[in-house]
Amino acid sequence: MKKKLALLVVAIGAAGSALATDVGVSISVVQPGVYGRVDIGAAPPPPVVYAEPVIIAQPAVVRYQQPVYLYVPVVQQQHWAQYCGHYGACSRPVYFVQETWVKERWEHDRGRHRGHGHGHGHEKD
Repeated sequence: MKKKLALLVVAIGAAGSALATDVGVSISVVQPGVYGRVDIGAAPPPPVVYAEPVIIAQPAVVRYQQPVYLYVPVVQQQHWAQYCGHYGACSRPVYFVQETWVKERWEHDRGRHRGHGHGHGHEKD
C-alpha cells in the first residue's frame, strides 16, 4: 500500500511539474544577506551591476536562454567562474542584481506589511 501511495505522489508531482512549465508564477525571498535567484515575473528588470550578462561556459547545444537575475555577494561576482556552479548558472547568461535594489525593496516590503494585524498599528487618541 505504501508503495502505491509513493508512486501516486511521484506521478502527481511529475504531472504538476509538467503542467507548471507554462506558468509564470514563482516565489522568491529577496532580502539582504539571502542570496540566490531573483524571479521578477512580469515586473521591470531590477538594476544590475553590469550592462551585459555574464556567461562562463557556452552550453553544448547553442540555443537562446533567458538571462537569470541573481543576487550574490560581490566577491562571488568578481570570481564568478568559481561560484557559478553553486547556482547552476555556468552556462546561463547572468545579470547580477544590485544590492541597493534588494535593500530598498526589502525595506519597502517590510514597511508595507507593518501594522496589518501584527500589533504594530497606531493607537487612537
